[in-house]
Amino acid sequence: MVTNPMPPFPAGFLWGVSTSAHQIEGAAEEREPSVWDVFTAEPGRVRDGSTAAVACDHYHRHREDVALMAGLGVNAYRFSVSWPRVNAPGGLDFYDRLVDDLCAAGIRPVPTLFHWDLPARLDWLERDTAARFAEYVSVVAARLGDRTQHWITLNEPAEHTLLGHALGVHAPGKRLLFDALPAAHHQLLAHGLAVQALRAAGAVSVGIANSHGPTWPASGEPADVEAAELYDVLLNRMFAEPVLLGTYPRLVGDLLSDGKRDVGADLGVIAEPVDFYGVNYYAPTRVGAPQDTGTVFGGVPLPAGLPFSLRRIEGRPVTDSGWPVVPEGLTELLTGFRDRYGDRLPPVVITENGCSCEGLDDQDRITYLDAHLRALHRAIEAGVEVRGYFVWSLLDNFEWAEGYARRFGLVHVDHATLARTPKASYAWFRQVLREQRSREGAGIRPHDEGAGR
Repeated sequence: MVTNPMPPFPAGFLWGVSTSAHQIEGAAEEREPSVWDVFTAEPGRVRDGSTAAVACDHYHRHREDVALMAGLGVNAYRFSVSWPRVNAPGGLDFYDRLVDDLCAAGIRPVPTLFHWDLPARLDWLERDTAARFAEYVSVVAARLGDRTQHWITLNEPAEHTLLGHALGVHAPGKRLLFDALPAAHHQLLAHGLAVQALRAAGAVSVGIANSHGPTWPASGEPADVEAAELYDVLLNRMFAEPVLLGTYPRLVGDLLSDGKRDVGADLGVIAEPVDFYGVNYYAPTRVGAPQDTGTVFGGVPLPAGLPFSLRRIEGRPVTDSGWPVVPEGLTELLTGFRDRYGDRLPPVVITENGCSCEGLDDQDRITYLDAHLRALHRAIEAGVEVRGYFVWSLLDNFEWAEGYARRFGLVHVDHATLARTPKASYAWFRQVLREQRSREGAGIRPHDEGAGR
């Protein structure tokens, strides 16, 4: 049981929880189909054979969930807007009600505009999808922008590209390996166009949520170091540097410059200035030279012939998902970004951090979150400007290809009855937030909006 007080975080800090539309909303019949609806309808795609047709039924129970957030004491809620729902008649009415209820509870809405649930009739391999995304963003911003300060364009384009388009284990189920790179580029282009659309609608605080983690070579041998550098390019630098620097790492730029697209012109759009940089952090990755034996990514077997292999990080506890628990990796990541990108790195928000574990008395989650918050505080002490922290997740939800086999929530959801029960971690996080407020370390300041650059 964690008993040491949490050190004070900066005034105006955003303390929140995160969810995504497809994972919690349900009410699938009241929106257009998404690529995930198509994917989960195929036998064998999801571990337990489930779908998100009902999920947590947040669409009908959102007021109950807002009350849980208010009881928790968060001052921000990161949710995603479902593009397929917005495309359906009256689809924006739900988000209107949600934003109104959040504001009434004193909770800042922080919408993410794309969290993997692409309308089934669209394809990120097509450049035109980026333009369609910008049109959709304009519609949402016109409706919600009067009550919304903070916006996130995309969630984790790296995972959506790798798992959905390169390896085929997430929707839309394509197995293209390096031929999936155009899907990454078009998502990043969509981000830049969305920033422009949000600025045109008057938004003052716009960012992106990218997943990142340190890449550790398996050894000091040149082959392992080279493999780790390549992996770091593909999972970290390829998604950070176009946004922050307006360039691709050389390898990626070479692969994309095939005469079919004007990458240089697109980079000018992708690098539209952002006000904060969202980081989803879970664990480092240990990488070595290719091996004859199989290797896995997040529990997913990787195909043979890749120019790297993923190795186990020994001597660490693991979550129920099998991910190593390495809190100091968050400090290393953030200080490394500061050193690499300097004044091109805007203020950082931790847009996701959490773990899967079973039980209402979830002491392992408490230990995990406590250690990661202290690691985040060490990054702040080292000079990294951090503006917020969002726990993944508020609710046990539909965990993509894992179905309902993994529980990330502060609140337990009985997927048979949909009853919500706060866990021990909910009570622990509520106490942390009370202590922060009592020290005037996390008070909401109405005029402290937009981070600037």
